[in-house]
Amino acid sequence: MLAAVLAAGLVLPQCTTAPAPPPARGTVHPVTAAELGASWRPGCPVAPEQLRRVEVPYLGFDGRTHRGELVVHADRVAQVVSVFAELERLRYPIEKMRTVDHYPAADDELSMRDNNTSAFNCRDIPGTGHWSQHAYGRAVDVNPLINPYLDDTGVVQPGNAAPYLDRSRADPGLLHDGDPAVRTFVDRGWQWGGHWHDPIDYQHFELP
Repeated sequence: MLAAVLAAGLVLPQCTTAPAPPPARGTVHPVTAAELGASWRPGCPVAPEQLRRVEVPYLGFDGRTHRGELVVHADRVAQVVSVFAELERLRYPIEKMRTVDHYPAADDELSMRDNNTSAFNCRDIPGTGHWSQHAYGRAVDVNPLINPYLDDTGVVQPGNAAPYLDRSRADPGLLHDGDPAVRTFVDRGWQWGGHWHDPIDYQHFELP
């Protein structure tokens, strides 16, 4: 049949069905004060209009792809989408990723204890009176239970993270200096709290 069509000089019709578009690497939405809930309040250093809710895919601890949400400053959206696309490509696992307003009073300790990867939260740096970069939407905490914070007084955050001070553990998602996941951030100019001395904050990445 095809030979007869070609011999007659006829042109076969082109298929007009467009291929399905690839899944979005990140979708971006404005946010309101009501949507931010307890994570924002009047007097915070940024207004809701300066923030965006970003949905990005990530590889879960179950080996499957999920979509999570982070609230970040509008001027960090492109970087955050790029970073998490690369983390997924590297198959770096993340247990969960949702905005901190899902926890009572947007409590950072509760979010960390739940090993929840998050970004914006209008809070200060404990004991300093200075705003954290999280209050600007310019910091991300990644798998915070298994990548804890430790200061020189021995305070560990979250409070259930002491077993993970042993950085020789083989748990998936632990971050170490030189890891591809760490380089995904620092090669784009982000600072990693694991490079600090007091405190050491293995979960924390910021781009002020």
